[in-house]
Amino acid sequence: MNPLPIIRAYRPADRTAVAEVCVSTADGGGDSRARYPDEELMPTIFAEPYCHLEPGLAFVLDDGSGRAVGYVVGTGDTAEFVARFRDTWIPRVAHRYPVLTARPRTPSEEMVGLLHTPERMILPELGDYPAHLHIDLLPDFQRRGYGRALMNTFLGALHDRGVAAVHLGMVTANRPARAFYDRLGFHEIPVDDPGPLTYLGRSTVVERPAHAERPVAVTVPEDSGRS
Repeated sequence: MNPLPIIRAYRPADRTAVAEVCVSTADGGGDSRARYPDEELMPTIFAEPYCHLEPGLAFVLDDGSGRAVGYVVGTGDTAEFVARFRDTWIPRVAHRYPVLTARPRTPSEEMVGLLHTPERMILPELGDYPAHLHIDLLPDFQRRGYGRALMNTFLGALHDRGVAAVHLGMVTANRPARAFYDRLGFHEIPVDDPGPLTYLGRSTVVERPAHAERPVAVTVPEDSGRS
């Protein structure tokens, strides 16, 4: 009998697997290696800083063998996170990805520009949704109820901290992702000049589905450590 996947707290040993999930889903939900050849770039912006700065809000889907095949990461306070990103995270990675001295010419350079402008995460229209998140699953584990289970774990952790609402930014063209978030009760937040993104938000109150989905064991120890 195959082991049951579980949701658990992120561990430093998950770093490589989490990066692999990020790279495998970072181009509109698909593999990003052709668009962003440096396989450390996307995790450095969208996964690793959360695991390092907010380990208590980093959870993985473990396939039952110890391998992370999905994750949800985020923060309960976007403004505070942005400050720590600038003061703590950028100095850790700037030797690999120095600030640009000219306009970006490639998709990778555009991402480096995002790395060095974390203040882009703070938008006045999102003030009522102080938390934000990123969630990704390898394709073999999508559409099986695991995404909902990961999201509910994250929402529950935010709610336990007294955080009332959360937002996320998704590439507007990624229609499967939008359908997923719609099913989970997210709604669109109007934002002036959102560029290629759509912003969605919802309460952190978890509403259990009327019909049981694929079972997932959840084990979330309180002593999740920093990477």
